[in-house]
Amino acid sequence: MNTVTIEQTGPVKTIWMNRPEKRNALDSDMLHRMTDALRAPAAAADRVVVIRGRGPAFCSGLDMKQRRESIGTGGASGIEVMLRAIELCPLPVVAVVQGDAIAGGNELALHCDLVIASDNARFGMSLAQVGLAPNWFLAKKLMEILGPVTTREMLLLGDPLPATRLHALGLIARCVAAEQLEAEAARVVERLAANAPLSLKAMKATTVRQLEIRDGIPHADVDALVETALKSQDAREGMLARLEKRRARFHGQ
Repeated sequence: MNTVTIEQTGPVKTIWMNRPEKRNALDSDMLHRMTDALRAPAAAADRVVVIRGRGPAFCSGLDMKQRRESIGTGGASGIEVMLRAIELCPLPVVAVVQGDAIAGGNELALHCDLVIASDNARFGMSLAQVGLAPNWFLAKKLMEILGPVTTREMLLLGDPLPATRLHALGLIARCVAAEQLEAEAARVVERLAANAPLSLKAMKATTVRQLEIRDGIPHADVDALVETALKSQDAREGMLARLEKRRARFHGQ
């Protein structure tokens, strides 16, 4: 089974995460395939890219088993490359979120230009519950989209927030009843496809460039703290506990 599939319908390219039995957890192969799809030169008629997940969950983040095995090897870099490909894609990228978007799945949705969510969906960063921390690149996006108050709540508690709340705060573009999701997604994508493509490309490039200012802030000390958490015994215990479906026992080591 292909864990990532591509559908082309007229001017719309849809990238499907197709690993429903694992809640679309992202392994290295999926990250490479999605990056390649996002970087592929757009045809002259292409107007919009849509990212979706098969099954009840949008995306549960990085594959925990693979993530645990990659500690100390730079195993998270693949998701950063893929998320950057979303930002640099010249076409508008829309996330259609039918269910939970957690950790890397949350970052995936929020890196898209527009998020259309079901009222059943939840968004969260569960890293503190498994002994990890987001690096500068990932945390920067949360601050840009969610602001400091919601970012702190999402990161420090680690509990998912309902899509209805994020929409009420103006943090995602649309939130509709589950039975209306397909129709709403189709309406938004059709509207995007009808707009002037050169205008859309210019607007996307402008917004991405203006938000890059945080990249220049010194953050070597923050990187060191993140790396310490990543390589800690707590991180190994937290991820093992998650795989074994039990409560983690953290000791600050």
